[in-house]
Amino acid sequence: MSSKGGGTALTRRNYRLASDTDKPKATGIVNEKLLSDYLHHVFPSTKQGPAKPLGFQDLGAHLEGLLSEGEPTEDNQPVEGRLGPQPVVLDHTSGFEGLLFVDDDLLGVIGHSNFSSIRATTCVYKGKWAYEVLISSQGLMQIGWCTLNCRFNQEGVGDTPDSYAYDGNRVRKWNVTTTNYGKSWAAGDIVSCLIDLDEGTITFCLNGQSLGTAFTNIKMGPGVAYFPAISLSFKESVAFNFGSRPAITYPVDGYLPLQNPPTTDLMKAHKLLGYIKNVLSTSIDAQEERLVEQDCSVWRLHGEPTVLVTLAHIFNHFAPLMCKVYLVEDVLMNFLLGILEGGGSVDEHQLIQQLLDLFWVLMEDYEVNECLKQLMMSLLRAYRFSPIIPDLGFQIHYLRLTTAILHHEKSRKYLLNNFTFDVLRSVVFFYIKTPLRVKEAGLEELIPTTWWPTHFDKEGKDEREPEDESADERLRRRAYERGCQRLKKRIEVVEELQVQILKLLLNNKDKTTGEASRYIFLNKFRKFLQENASNRGHPTALCPPEYMVCFLHRLITAVRASWDDGRRKSPSSIGSEEAYVPPQLFYNGKVDYFDLQRLGGLLSHLKKTLKDDLASKANIIIDPAEIQATAMDDLDEDEESGAAQRPFGAAAMGGALARPSWLSSPTLGRANRFLSTAAVSLMTPRRPLTQPEKVKVRTLAVEQRTEEDIEGSYGNDGLLLGRPLEEPNQPIADKSLLEIVDGIVMMYNLSVHQQLGKMVVVSDDVHEYAVALKDTEEKIARCPARRPDILDELQKSQKVFAEKLNHLCRRLAWINATIYSKEKMLDVYWLLCVCIRTIEHADNTGSLFAFAPEFYLSVAMNAYSALKNYFSPANSMEELPSYEETLTQLAAILAKHFADPRIVGTDIKDSLMQALASYVCYPQSLRAVERIPEEQRVAMMRNLLAPYEQRPWAQTNWILVRLWRGCGFGYRYTRLPHLLKTKPEDANLPSLQKPCPSLLLQRHMAELLSVDKEMAASFLNSVLNQLNWAFSEFIGMIQEIQQAAERPERNFVDTRQLKVCATCFDLSVSLLRVLEMTVTLVPEIFLDWSRPSAELLLRRLAQLLNQVLNRVTAEKNLFDRVVNLRLPGLESVDHYPILVAVTGILVRILVDGDRQGISRASSVLLSDPCFQLHSIQHLLGEGGDSSATTAGSSERKHFSLHAYTDYISEEEKQKVELMLTFLTEESKQAAASTAPTSEEDLCPICYAHSISAVFKPCSHKSCKACINQHLMNNKDCFFCKATITGVEDYSKPAAS
Repeated sequence: MSSKGGGTALTRRNYRLASDTDKPKATGIVNEKLLSDYLHHVFPSTKQGPAKPLGFQDLGAHLEGLLSEGEPTEDNQPVEGRLGPQPVVLDHTSGFEGLLFVDDDLLGVIGHSNFSSIRATTCVYKGKWAYEVLISSQGLMQIGWCTLNCRFNQEGVGDTPDSYAYDGNRVRKWNVTTTNYGKSWAAGDIVSCLIDLDEGTITFCLNGQSLGTAFTNIKMGPGVAYFPAISLSFKESVAFNFGSRPAITYPVDGYLPLQNPPTTDLMKAHKLLGYIKNVLSTSIDAQEERLVEQDCSVWRLHGEPTVLVTLAHIFNHFAPLMCKVYLVEDVLMNFLLGILEGGGSVDEHQLIQQLLDLFWVLMEDYEVNECLKQLMMSLLRAYRFSPIIPDLGFQIHYLRLTTAILHHEKSRKYLLNNFTFDVLRSVVFFYIKTPLRVKEAGLEELIPTTWWPTHFDKEGKDEREPEDESADERLRRRAYERGCQRLKKRIEVVEELQVQILKLLLNNKDKTTGEASRYIFLNKFRKFLQENASNRGHPTALCPPEYMVCFLHRLITAVRASWDDGRRKSPSSIGSEEAYVPPQLFYNGKVDYFDLQRLGGLLSHLKKTLKDDLASKANIIIDPAEIQATAMDDLDEDEESGAAQRPFGAAAMGGALARPSWLSSPTLGRANRFLSTAAVSLMTPRRPLTQPEKVKVRTLAVEQRTEEDIEGSYGNDGLLLGRPLEEPNQPIADKSLLEIVDGIVMMYNLSVHQQLGKMVVVSDDVHEYAVALKDTEEKIARCPARRPDILDELQKSQKVFAEKLNHLCRRLAWINATIYSKEKMLDVYWLLCVCIRTIEHADNTGSLFAFAPEFYLSVAMNAYSALKNYFSPANSMEELPSYEETLTQLAAILAKHFADPRIVGTDIKDSLMQALASYVCYPQSLRAVERIPEEQRVAMMRNLLAPYEQRPWAQTNWILVRLWRGCGFGYRYTRLPHLLKTKPEDANLPSLQKPCPSLLLQRHMAELLSVDKEMAASFLNSVLNQLNWAFSEFIGMIQEIQQAAERPERNFVDTRQLKVCATCFDLSVSLLRVLEMTVTLVPEIFLDWSRPSAELLLRRLAQLLNQVLNRVTAEKNLFDRVVNLRLPGLESVDHYPILVAVTGILVRILVDGDRQGISRASSVLLSDPCFQLHSIQHLLGEGGDSSATTAGSSERKHFSLHAYTDYISEEEKQKVELMLTFLTEESKQAAASTAPTSEEDLCPICYAHSISAVFKPCSHKSCKACINQHLMNNKDCFFCKATITGVEDYSKPAAS
């Protein structure tokens, strides 16, 4: 058993039939009697009497005779009750309506329009008949029977009088009208459709279980015959089995398949297989001249001529039969599965390797190819549609055989090289489907006890370890965890087999029969990524994301294993835990990124602008012709696609459409028939599908690359051509593995991240039902005894919730084991680290960083988000290796690149900014930002303080607010006081995290604003401008909302308008908080009038504060009325957040400052014409009278800070009272000392201040505030438009 036969593929050319000189007796042609005995033993005859001597010359005739014995009548004879051709297929010429993809075997179909219908080519009018449908997607479909009279326009099967259908999506049956029927179906189920035309009934079965008679008394008689038919909506897919594949999966007694089984061929194939088994179990002892029985599993292909010639006769008949799918599935696949049934590792079963050697020796190449293709297709189908049972036995069975076949080098290369086993299809083997029906999957036996969290805090979050967990709860939780562990172990067996398959495909040592498997796989993998990246608008052409997730994890495991194997041979290279993708891959043109966006923009643009840098840093010379070609390619692109679509549209009518050979259809064949009743195709791809993509100059098409192009050779760096000086000159790993890692990152970006987020919904459902159940139980406890009716209803609800929770908890156990396990978390963490290291290395190359694809930054941010939001609480991030260090590295990337001029894409810039904004909301990640080097922290703060004009400022403003939250006046809240009683939509949102201010970053901000006076002035002016805009917009919108609400007719305010209104309010509050932060940290910006713009800034600040106060605090004003409407969407609009923010600024400049600062601030505030003392008094409820106020009362007369004792400290209240007292005194004095001013002396712009400035050279006049504000944006005079060269103080001459 130790010999490894699988690696030596034998060919006709080098195989010798002559006897071996070393062992003439053992291997020569044996004597006639022994040969006759041997042949009679292998080919036993059923005839009685003495057997004639048999030799090779008579064997052909003898075998023919044996095979023709008991041969049944012709298979395809017409059967009464059935009309139509054999084999039965879908009618793709005239029997369809709508837009459909039909597979090349005419059995699989995918809907490509709203509701398309198609029927089969054969009908039945008498007798009992059945067919099966393999459900590939669980969406909207109606499956059943229809007559030839049915015409489907907008209707589907079952919507017309002579058609009958079952719909497992809506769990109904249809025949013009509809009623409830059956059970819901899921992807992977098999629906059997039975029609009894003797009794006039139609029945449906789901996975072999009858759903009961659906229709009785169906129309029958002369001229009425029923066709199998289906209607399906966009993207839904199924495959039919009319009998073309072995014994219908769930046969029903008395019912015949629509297609006759190939009885004659089947009988022959079974006989021939019996003869092969006889050969395998018999050995010839030539010395003793006798036959020896042996175990089949020890048989080896030793080259004995007797055995080989015997087998050649058998294969003469057997080989042609093995090209038919029915026989491959029924005879060959079951035989091979039987060999593996004994258990043990796949490597121990050498017989399969020997048989595959035999196939390649004794069958024609085209026969082996067809046989292997059909065998692999059958295995894929069986794996995909076999039901889930607790030990996953079916899946393990089929994966073991797949592994055994792929162990055979020649077969593996053929399967890899041919479209049959391209990566798109093989992805099915790496998927473990989630059972939607827990009971049928046996999860109740595996996890008998369920558990869910029952302790929740105020905000509905599960408390991790409640100390008051009862003993019973603890027992249940532990029993549930043990059940989950049992399930996980079973799933791990399947995952290990899937990884073994990938390790075989990643083998780079099998070069004896041509190119190594890894390089064939790599080129297929890249093609797969290209199809998924370029077809994102066509969901039918994409690999389903749930397959992608499983494929990604198995591929990471296999690649890391190959990487570490390589390192053992080359110790100087780095381990997989340090893996990264070198920056050369992004610019040397060796790897195609198929038009994916680069950080610096389009590749053609980068090649033009950075060609000198490429030459100097990486020694790469760009051919001018290539730049010209790419530029022309960009120009021609639109014309090209337009021109290609015209003939393409005309040919779509029943023509062939080359689409990616994806497996949305369960037959896994290429869907190259695109059926459309529309005159023009609906598909208008960006690039023409009918022509291959242009190969860019100096780059190789994926399929053309060889091992040398990838790995390089002496003096050739392969994929790593053009190493920049900054990149260390040490081997990393096999270059092919680097490209696969690059592909894994791209795959995560394409659809894996979205799928990880989608599956979280199950744990959210568990949480919601657990809260609902707890609530119901509390209501039952409180229910009065006199209301048994209410108690009965509550107990019914309790039962429903508990049943649903039992189901969901078992489903969650499956999802946690297959998607959110600790191992999967480590995979995503490894991917995050790969991206971080790759970005760091690319960043070191300076301007060449612009060539890096955007998806590396996206994956770094998304992978962190997934680890934080999707994998917890089941797995904690803190347990990840060197987690703190990774967090700091990611913080450094976000801090550096959110304002990196080398990055031009607005989407990626926004994503970086949002990621940084989310990062500073959580204490752990905020500390990581504080741990990055000081130089980078200061640079980040400088970027955050850049003026708010000409850039997206809302996110950076929000970052500053988060750094301040927890330090401001009354700013220690997580949620606003008036929202406490409502449940947040998602308690994990960054905005709902507890305040965690950063004093270190505040200090950096203070230093920057204090030292750089010009930056401080431009920053604050921009903040004041945006505040002015945001608050004005908000007021304008609430006026419209109020007017709409007051109209007598019912008006619905547009929800989008409400959202924009709430956003403007939130922006106003956050801008006020940034002003409060600035005033607190660097008061001298406003109060030290030796700074050039301090007085102007203070005047502008006072003006805006007064405007906000007046608008919000006026009696029965607009703001009050809109707040009291409590419109959905305007929940955040309330007095508290905005008034407290304004109060914080006023207290800081009027109470906490030095004497000179306070006097300047008060004089500016009081001199502002908008100042009203009662607005300040309003803050304390009309001078502190808060006797009738409560924070929660909607009928309160006045807002008062006194009402918010939980939010505002005593010390803060005292400061407000001090400020009110001070302002009352100051305003009295100001009123007494102000002399009346004549109108002529007032500023002609604002009419609020006296004239105090004269412009040069035109000598027009205004007050200083107006001219200073004007000069910030414009240098022209208000009045004469002359350019102002200077401004001088003006005082009224005494004489006048």
